[in-house]
Amino acid sequence: MAENKNVITVQDLHLYYGQLEALRGVSIDFRKNEITAVIGPSGCGKSSLLKTINRLNDLIPNVTVTGTVKLNDQDIYAPSMDAVELRKQVGMLFQQPNPFPFSIYDNVIYGLRISGEKNKQVLDEAVERSLQAAAIWDEVKDRLHENAMGLSGGQQQRICIARALATRPKVLLMDEPTSALDPISSSEIERTMLELKNDYSIVIVTRNMQQASRMSDRTAFFLQGELIEYGQTRDIFLQPQQKETEDYISGRFG
Repeated sequence: MAENKNVITVQDLHLYYGQLEALRGVSIDFRKNEITAVIGPSGCGKSSLLKTINRLNDLIPNVTVTGTVKLNDQDIYAPSMDAVELRKQVGMLFQQPNPFPFSIYDNVIYGLRISGEKNKQVLDEAVERSLQAAAIWDEVKDRLHENAMGLSGGQQQRICIARALATRPKVLLMDEPTSALDPISSSEIERTMLELKNDYSIVIVTRNMQQASRMSDRTAFFLQGELIEYGQTRDIFLQPQQKETEDYISGRFG
């Protein structure tokens, strides 16, 4: 069962923005080489969970985190854990494609450059490897020094995937990565995700029930900051154990 080793283990996680409790005692494991969908209505804690795993909440004043989050058995909130180092291992993709306003090449190597890598051969190889993995190499290999902002939305999102992959992360967190894209671009991103699953663990927040049922191995349903139900995607969609899960999936609320 080594292939199903937990990459991220979350135990009794509470997250407060000031007095507001955004996550309430969440315990969940994310497994190697699986896609996990996180679903639930707006404001239920989905994005807050991703930001806690990536420690993006560090950047927000007045945030309190209790409980433990471990990446390969390392506590990511331990004093010895460097947040920049963590984010190299836990890549993050957002709803709106957010390439930097410089060349495709410089976008992809951004994380390597800020960690001090100067060797041109290493950087060149990282660019090709990452763009190949993000399924966009053939489209941009002759345009590497053009501004990434000139690409289409779907291409920009795949450049952002390549940028996350360049630092060889263990996990990719995706916060509604296709919701701002047209259907063709969305299906390209989905195809890329299924390929990437062979090498990475992927957690995707999505409001698209079809996408969750189509793409993921496991699904977690959140409501008002609590994890209501978590299991094999097939079971969650076809035989949910909790009434709230069934109501949400069948469109009765949310």
